[in-house]
Amino acid sequence: MKNLLACAFIGLIATPVLAQEAVTYPFDGSFDDATFAVENAIIGKGLVIDHVSHTGEMLARTAADVGSDETLFAGADIFMFCSAQLSREVMEADPMNIAYCPYGIFVAEREGAVMVGYRAYPQGEMQKVQTLLDDIVQDAIDG
Repeated sequence: MKNLLACAFIGLIATPVLAQEAVTYPFDGSFDDATFAVENAIIGKGLVIDHVSHTGEMLARTAADVGSDETLFAGADIFMFCSAQLSREVMEADPMNIAYCPYGIFVAEREGAVMVGYRAYPQGEMQKVQTLLDDIVQDAIDG
């Protein structure tokens, strides 16, 4: 009985981790136009891009190495950055919010459609970050 209760408890704790979702918006334009727009929108908020992960290129390059021939994306990049002010604010509220930093916005092209998005954040202080990400994405897709 103790093992059953322990497993049930662990299952309840693990559920939020498994339930992460992405917020996505269609982009009316090419993949290259979308990446340019996202980069400009991030910089336009006074933020510095720490790294651009060329995830689509990595997946294409390593497909055969892992025994796959499936093309997941025609293009996929993730822009990673932080906001010193907002990061401090959310981490002062809960230092474990460090787990969400750096923040990322992705651009992906799949089956001829380009999308821009970001990971959904939990309720509470991290909604301030989600609002920032949504503002950046809206700036990018509105041109």
